[in-house]
Amino acid sequence: MPAPRERKPVIVAISGASGACYALRTLSRLLALGRTVHVTTSKAGRRVLHEEADLPPGPLDAALRRVLPDHPGHLFVHDIQDVGASIASGSFDVAGMAVVPCSVGTLARIASGVSINLVDRAADVMLKERRPLVLLLRETPLSLLHIENMATVTRAGAVVLPASPGFYSRPESIDDLVDFLVARVLDHLGVDHDLGKPWTGKSPPRSPQEGSGR
Repeated sequence: MPAPRERKPVIVAISGASGACYALRTLSRLLALGRTVHVTTSKAGRRVLHEEADLPPGPLDAALRRVLPDHPGHLFVHDIQDVGASIASGSFDVAGMAVVPCSVGTLARIASGVSINLVDRAADVMLKERRPLVLLLRETPLSLLHIENMATVTRAGAVVLPASPGFYSRPESIDDLVDFLVARVLDHLGVDHDLGKPWTGKSPPRSPQEGSGR
């Protein structure tokens, strides 16, 4: 009997777009919730993690464990070229996959079904097995090619989630803006979380420190 979706592992792939904060926050929340997470990153994604989040050099496994807080979950790191990894097969059952952030190059390969690395292959598996695939796209402005590729992957079953946070929750920090998007990623993966509150039709009250806006 297959395991319930809330107990299945989750795949997080990191590609070479700006947005290392989204990747690290997604990983930390999933692990804090006790989930098993399989992660892989492209070479460009590894560079972004270093340049934007000061991820130390060396093996990715050790580097992530140094920057992520202690957690009850389990982290498995796969080399980007290991196309024989567990997550490259449809027989390895997972709750879903998120590419956080997703570059337009990765988007294009997923849209065309061309797999040159483990990120592409794992995403292709999600589509063929009809499992959730969330692409946190980080690019602006968008060309017609980008838009057509987004339409293609959407028709194939993926969710394109642009890195465009809302402001109705009155964010007070960059962390709040990051959490807004990570919450949406977890929503589409079917993962319960405590990041932010859903919109209820009414804005939260202003804090005493907020001025009149004049």
